[in-house]
Amino acid sequence: MAKTPAAAPTAPAPALPPTYEAALQELEGLVASLESGQLPLDQLLTGYQRGAQLLAFCKGKLEAVENQIKVLEGSELKPWA
Repeated sequence: MAKTPAAAPTAPAPALPPTYEAALQELEGLVASLESGQLPLDQLLTGYQRGAQLLAFCKGKLEAVENQIKVLEGSELKPWA
C-alpha cells in the first residue's frame, strides 16, 4: 500500500508585536536582512511573508489612528482629512 506524502509541518506564525513602533522596528531590521543578500532562499521566503504581516499590521494601526483623529471645527467634530 502506497503512502501519501505528508505535508511539511508548518510552524505557527510568530505573534505580532504589541505596538506600531515595535512592528516598524522589526520590519526595518527584516528589510535590512533581506536587502543584504546573505539569507538562504527559504529564509528569504519566510522573511518576505513576515514582512507582509508586519506591513499589514502597521497599515492597520495607522488607519485606526487616522480614523480616530478629529478636528474641532466650530461646535462640530468631524473626521480629520
